[in-house]
Amino acid sequence: MPEATPPRLRLLALLSDPTRLRILHVLQGHELSVAELQEVLQLGQSRISTHLGQLKEAGLLAMRREGQRTYYKWAEPLDSGHKPLLEAAMPAAEELETAGKDREALQLVLRRRRETAQNYFNTLAGRLGKKYCPGRSWEAVGHLLLQLTPPLVIADLGAGEGLLSQLLAVRAKKVIAVDNSPKMVEVGTALAKENRLDRLEYRLGDLEDPPISAGSVDIVVLSQALHHAATPPRALAAAHRILKKSGQILILDLHAHNFDQARELYADTWLGFTEPDLDRMLRQAGFKQTRVSMVAKETEPPHFQTLLATGTK
Repeated sequence: MPEATPPRLRLLALLSDPTRLRILHVLQGHELSVAELQEVLQLGQSRISTHLGQLKEAGLLAMRREGQRTYYKWAEPLDSGHKPLLEAAMPAAEELETAGKDREALQLVLRRRRETAQNYFNTLAGRLGKKYCPGRSWEAVGHLLLQLTPPLVIADLGAGEGLLSQLLAVRAKKVIAVDNSPKMVEVGTALAKENRLDRLEYRLGDLEDPPISAGSVDIVVLSQALHHAATPPRALAAAHRILKKSGQILILDLHAHNFDQARELYADTWLGFTEPDLDRMLRQAGFKQTRVSMVAKETEPPHFQTLLATGTK
């Protein structure tokens, strides 16, 4: 009887294939759909799917379905025996002839994610109070407001026109509203001036790298914004960075759903989050005392449900 191949040798054989190395390299720190991987690597779906299946079976990748799309990322946590081999293989991936083109293509895909949301909100600026937006119910916002104790310095990330920021600025010490849409920032700034909200400041910036100093705010709010982030874990890590010690994050976002049209209708990058996934992302970003709960369910189809998540730095 032939001797069975040891697991580490099988893993080394997997990592010796250039295409599998390319896949692992672009997925390092990112979660991409199969279609996005096709675009980055310029390979056919059948070929990519075969390699993805092998890497998933080996415990190197994790798969997640969302609507009609399938996403892959590095498995978390990696097997203790897999991690050093995988990390040792990444420098070899950098030496591949395709590495430079793969990096450029990856940045294009990630930038398109951000621009899709930005373009949508540029067209929506000035009309948010009149146009339907999933999960934006006063029932849900009321739950969030109950968590706040003024006077505090508050960052509202992905603020849009800043309707919530304007409410908070009435009593807060200072509110910094950040959005990546120049038109939204322009409209919000005008509204703040019109309503004489001197403690409200709008800044143009990205969820994943907000223009706010580290350790400078008491509370970070993401109200129906996280599902627009290109990479939600990075947005949460950025929120953790700008919070003071013992500061708190408050998130209102959609529970995971299958209404795939939300991508086109509302420029959603992600179709909501499950409670365990949102809690896990918060803890991985460094937050403690995390809590995620359902706070609202819409009565009209497609019956969006809203989660409230909190955590402390």
